Amino acid sequence: MEYTSADFGVHWPVQTRWTDNDMFGHLNNAVYYQLFDTAINAWIGRRAGVDAMAAPWLAVVAESSCRYYAELQFPADLVVGLAVTRLGTSSVTYRTGLWAAGDARPAAGLNARPAAGLNTRPAAGLNTRPAAVGSWVHVYVDRQTRRPVPIPEAVRALLQSAVHDATPD
Repeated sequence: MEYTSADFGVHWPVQTRWTDNDMFGHLNNAVYYQLFDTAINAWIGRRAGVDAMAAPWLAVVAESSCRYYAELQFPADLVVGLAVTRLGTSSVTYRTGLWAAGDARPAAGLNARPAAGLNTRPAAGLNTRPAAVGSWVHVYVDRQTRRPVPIPEAVRALLQSAVHDATPD
């Protein structure tokens, strides 16, 4: 399936760093995963008011994947798209996407960074292809026992706001 920015209800700005390029002059493939992880955790932390270092639970990555469509490189302002595609009792599956914010080819229309809300829908009719699309599964576990726990209510409410093409429990 070909995804566009409309398939991601959350658009989170991120930036590349000097060390992100590899010897081939583009972002190393592992950096895409770091950017997805950064956007997911920053979005939850800011929007659900979660202090990940103090919470009695952790969201651990149980599975991830990424398909690459275009090269990205430093320096660049990027946008990570997030959509919740499955929301279980203790786990959540995200669809992730990555665009170059100022590049008209893969990301026309995403150049303007949203203000503090950062949870915006793309303009009507926007049809852009991401440079990468991934999948990310978090399982919520007790910080001490590492056993699964229900997704905290504040986090669950936020995740429900980003459900798109979800699979029922």
